[in-house]
Amino acid sequence: MQGQRTPAISGIWLPLVTPFRDGELDEASVRRLVAHYAAQPVDGLILAATTGEGMTLDAAETLRLVEVAADAADGRLPLWLGLSGSDTRKMSATVEWTAGFPVEGYLIACPYYSRPSQEGLYRHFAALAGRTERPVAVYNIPYRTGVNMTNDTLLRLAGDCSNVVGLKDCCADAAQSFDLLCRRPDGFAVLTGEDALLYGAVAQGADGGILASAHIETAEWAAVRAALLADDRGEALRRWPALERLARLLFSEPSPAAIKHWLWRAGLIASPEVRLPMTGVSDALAARLDAEMARRGVALAA
Repeated sequence: MQGQRTPAISGIWLPLVTPFRDGELDEASVRRLVAHYAAQPVDGLILAATTGEGMTLDAAETLRLVEVAADAADGRLPLWLGLSGSDTRKMSATVEWTAGFPVEGYLIACPYYSRPSQEGLYRHFAALAGRTERPVAVYNIPYRTGVNMTNDTLLRLAGDCSNVVGLKDCCADAAQSFDLLCRRPDGFAVLTGEDALLYGAVAQGADGGILASAHIETAEWAAVRAALLADDRGEALRRWPALERLARLLFSEPSPAAIKHWLWRAGLIASPEVRLPMTGVSDALAARLDAEMARRGVALAA
């Protein structure tokens, strides 16, 4: 529609896994991953988010991860930084500390465990947005954080803070998600974070998804969104069932262990390591993943 503002974040974004080897950040694998996805139909990468095990990274590792990824991307992909925490003062200091990072925006999760009121959520994000001129997307995922940001709070925040530009939606409430799509202001992005719900979200008007599963069969995820935007439901439905099954397989044990196993077996990262309290995939899931890779014609490395 003429006059509509393009959202600051839209399409298929990857919350990039953080490769580790022998307990350390694996910079070579970071470079390999970023180069690989820069050649795929990916609209951007989010670093050090939940899938990137950001809560296990220390400050020096986070900075180095961003530096290496930015160098490997070489301007081919926008990079955003994932942030999470429950202390507004510490989070504000983190936003200020990352001011010089080569990233274009932030994905910030709702405070976890403390379960603040809606007013507390509003003030938390308003304080963080006030520390930067970069765009901020809210990550609402109540089944992890214990608190659900309502649409009224989110829309108030977006109205008062011009750099609060979007939402990663994992509210697990279809009515809330649809209500937001109906009420959101021009240019405010809504991206689903529920991989297995991408088809329905985009069909209802969402701008895309921030999808861990899109590490795998990346072009297919982008093709489903493109078909829906072109109003070709038949083509989207033809492609969708295999992706929905893939997402459920990759999340059958805590993420990102299955994704890392797949990327390791595909030769894109040197190790499937995750950091505690996350653990690697079970032997049973490893066998299922290897079988699925073989079925899809993926050559198995390692």
